[in-house]
Amino acid sequence: MAEEGAKKATPVEAEKDVAEEKAVLPPPPGAKDKTPPADECKALIIVEKVAEKPRAEKKKTHRGSLERDVALAKVETEKRGSLIKAWEENEKAKAENKAAKKLSSILAWENTKKATIDAQLKTKELELEKKKAEYAEKMKNKKAIAHREAEEKRAMAVARRGEEVLKAEEMAAKYRATGLTPKKLLGCFGA
Repeated sequence: MAEEGAKKATPVEAEKDVAEEKAVLPPPPGAKDKTPPADECKALIIVEKVAEKPRAEKKKTHRGSLERDVALAKVETEKRGSLIKAWEENEKAKAENKAAKKLSSILAWENTKKATIDAQLKTKELELEKKKAEYAEKMKNKKAIAHREAEEKRAMAVARRGEEVLKAEEMAAKYRATGLTPKKLLGCFGA
């Protein structure tokens, strides 16, 4: 009998639950005065599913904490990875900047050296141009001296020729006056 009472009590409790759940579900708008539709059993199925969800949530809370831990670990890993990537990019940027600065200083040194060498080259070229001009001036002076000496020698040769012509004319006049013949007729037949 106790079992029968228990069996009878459960349908009564089920009816109370259904009545409470019906009260919880709001009636559709405009259906206040109408009788409930014949789909009440569907409402019970929905209620039963709703009743099962908290049980599933209890299982999911345990599973959810594991998923949350996994998600937090994944976020932590991603955070660590992004920090490492940021550090790597920062180090690469530092290396690039350091290399660019070094290359810039090398380029500046090279330009300074080139400018110094170009200045030395121009100085040498000016010195060589000056020496060339001085040497050219010396050569012109030597030419002028040679020309002057040549003129002097020409003048002496002309003067000597004139003297020899005068001497020859005087001797010819003397030979004519004396009637003697010269001992040397020709310069190549000499005695």
